[in-house]
Amino acid sequence: MKNAWAISEINDEVIKLSQQLGVKNIIYYGGPGQTHYDLSAKTFDGYKRIVETLKSHELNLVAFEGGFIGNPRYWDVVTGGPRRNELIEELISQITDMARAGIPIFGYHWMPLGPLRSDPTIIRGEASATAFDSLDQNIAIAGKTSKKGNLSDLFPLENLSGITSETMWKNLEYWIKAVTPVAEEEGIRLGIHPDDPPDREVGGVPRILNSFDAYKRLMDIYPSDHNAIEFCQGTFSEMDEDIYEMIKYFADRKKVLYVHFRNVSSPTPGSFHEEFINTGYVDMYKAMKTYKDAGYEGCFMDDHCPDIEGDKDFPGNLGGYRSRVFAQGYIQALLDSMR
Repeated sequence: MKNAWAISEINDEVIKLSQQLGVKNIIYYGGPGQTHYDLSAKTFDGYKRIVETLKSHELNLVAFEGGFIGNPRYWDVVTGGPRRNELIEELISQITDMARAGIPIFGYHWMPLGPLRSDPTIIRGEASATAFDSLDQNIAIAGKTSKKGNLSDLFPLENLSGITSETMWKNLEYWIKAVTPVAEEEGIRLGIHPDDPPDREVGGVPRILNSFDAYKRLMDIYPSDHNAIEFCQGTFSEMDEDIYEMIKYFADRKKVLYVHFRNVSSPTPGSFHEEFINTGYVDMYKAMKTYKDAGYEGCFMDDHCPDIEGDKDFPGNLGGYRSRVFAQGYIQALLDSMR
C-alpha cells in the first residue's frame, strides 16, 4: 500500500514538495469534460507529456481523475439524449488516448450536478470544513472557487427535467457496456466515484450510486477488472451503511482502484460535515487495516482537507499546504504501522 495525492498542475513547487514529502504517486485532475483544469491534457500528446514529465522527476502517475458527467455538454450520455452515441465515441477516443499514453486508471463520476456542498462548518480549532444539509438552499459545487446559489442558478436543470433513477441506471448500463470492452482491450481500468452527497436526490435529480447495493448492481452490469471503483471512503462513509463491511467486500474482489482517504462526522447522507482525517467517526486505523487484510495494494490520497489558519493554496484537492501535509503525515504514519 502506498500514499498519493491529487494535483491539478505540474510546476516546480509541486514537484519539489512531492519529492520532499515522499509522495511519489500522483493522481492528476483533468481529462474529458474538464473546463477548469489543464485543458491541454485532453489529447494523446497532452496525456503523454504529463506521464513523461512526472516520470522524469521520479514521480508515478497513478490515475487521471475527472467528472465529464458534471459538464452539461455530456448530459445526453446520462439522459439518453440524441447526442448520446456521438458523445460516447468522443469519450472512448479520449480514454483510448489515455491508455496509449501510459495512464493505467481513469476515475470519474455519474453525477450530473456534481459533488455538492452547502455552507461550511467550523470544527476543531476554528478550522473550516465543507458540509452538506439537504434543507439548505445555498448550494455550491464542492471546490475552492465555487460560487453558491440556488441549483437552478448553477445548472440548466430544465435539461434534466423528469429524469428518473431507472433512466439513469439504464443509461449507465449502456455506457458501461460500451466503454468496458474498449478499456479491457487498451489496458486501462475505469472506476466510478460514489454520488456525493449520497442522498436519494438533490434538486429533484436522482443520485443512484449512493449505497452498498447500488455498487453491487454496478459491478454486476459488466463483471470485469476494468469496471471498478474510485473508492471515495469519505462518501462511502456518508452512506447509512457499515463502512468497514463495504471496504472488505470491494477490496476482497479487487474492485478498489485507489482510495480517497478522508473522514466525516456521521453516516447520514442528508446532513454531515467533513472532518480532519483523525477526528471523524471512522476509525482510520481500522479502515486501513481492513484494506490490508483484504489484499489491497493500491494508493491512499488525502481528500477535502479543512481550511486552517494561515494556509495557502495548493494546486489540487481541497485544502492548502498545511492541511494537506498534515493529512499526508497521518496517512504515511498509518502505512508504516501496517508493516
